[in-house]
Amino acid sequence: MNVDEVIHYTFDRIEQSYSQRDAIIYALATGYATQPLDRQHLRYLYEEWLITAPTFANVLGFPGIWMQDPRVEIDWVHMLHAEHRMTLHRPLPPAARITGDNRITGIRDMGPRGAMVHYQTDIAMAEDGAPLATLITSLIARKEGGCGDWGEAPPALERVPTSTPDATLELATSEIQPLLYRLSGDRHPIHIDPAVSDAAGLRRPLLHGLATKGMAGYAILREFCDLDAARLKSMAVRFTRPVMPGDVLRFEFWGKAPGTIRFRAVAVNEGDAPVLDRCEAVVT
Repeated sequence: MNVDEVIHYTFDRIEQSYSQRDAIIYALATGYATQPLDRQHLRYLYEEWLITAPTFANVLGFPGIWMQDPRVEIDWVHMLHAEHRMTLHRPLPPAARITGDNRITGIRDMGPRGAMVHYQTDIAMAEDGAPLATLITSLIARKEGGCGDWGEAPPALERVPTSTPDATLELATSEIQPLLYRLSGDRHPIHIDPAVSDAAGLRRPLLHGLATKGMAGYAILREFCDLDAARLKSMAVRFTRPVMPGDVLRFEFWGKAPGTIRFRAVAVNEGDAPVLDRCEAVVT
């Protein structure tokens, strides 16, 4: 990795419009179609009374696969999404024109395990600059250890409690889910091209990490917020294991609303292997 090129990397401002159709496709790919006859679920799927899923913010202002730029000299095939934080400043409109400003905020050298690269995305309404959301993306470059530290890193996420969860919810992923989710903007070939997933040491193309986070957002709204999007204020997750299409996920929660909910997700069919860990959400 060329550290100097990374820390001075300049992103173009993203100018993006999304439609009701985009919001519905996202909801279809993140769990909101699990009860298609329920009116509360249909609010996220039917244009006549559409509400945008709050975690849809995670796909706005996306700068693309910037680590493929040869100037940064990153082995991008071995780069994975490690953590992701989202803070919502207001509910997302059903359709909007937005701007996204991205900047590198820090690098943390983890030696033989690689290096963590953090970048921030500030999303705002295009017409008046009103803030919508702030995202912090943490990527692990598994081949880039020994590069040294630079800048700021977000605070470490805390371990979830060891006590029995206060609530659980199981959701099944589908074989076509990554094919559907990629229509929300993340076209990384590792989610569709078997040759790329093979090169990364995976048995098949995997589900997007942010699709799993979107499912977690849905589970939180369902368990704690009566499917009211406005009640979810922030989320932070750590991706600990790839989710394969067809995995059954069990979301385990500690806490109650209003307040901070700690949670994790495990793949039931993989011996309860954690796929999200050290997670938290703030709900009202």
